[in-house]
Amino acid sequence: MARIAPPQRLGFVARITSWMTKRRLGKELEPLLITSHHRSVFRGVATFEFMLDRSRLVDARLKALASMKAAAMVGCPF
Repeated sequence: MARIAPPQRLGFVARITSWMTKRRLGKELEPLLITSHHRSVFRGVATFEFMLDRSRLVDARLKALASMKAAAMVGCPF
């Protein structure tokens, strides 16, 4: 549980991103919702994640392995 609560009402871009995240991962990501408090930070994080996902310079399996290792190191459930 985060110290900052997600906003009660999401903006247009945050709603679309939340819908896409639910569709792809099966549930909403709380850190993504929390960053939507600040529009510029939210767009930066969302753009970074989108472009990282679309990058073809690194093998998809290696990206998944690096993501799992980073999540394990910080104790993230994702």
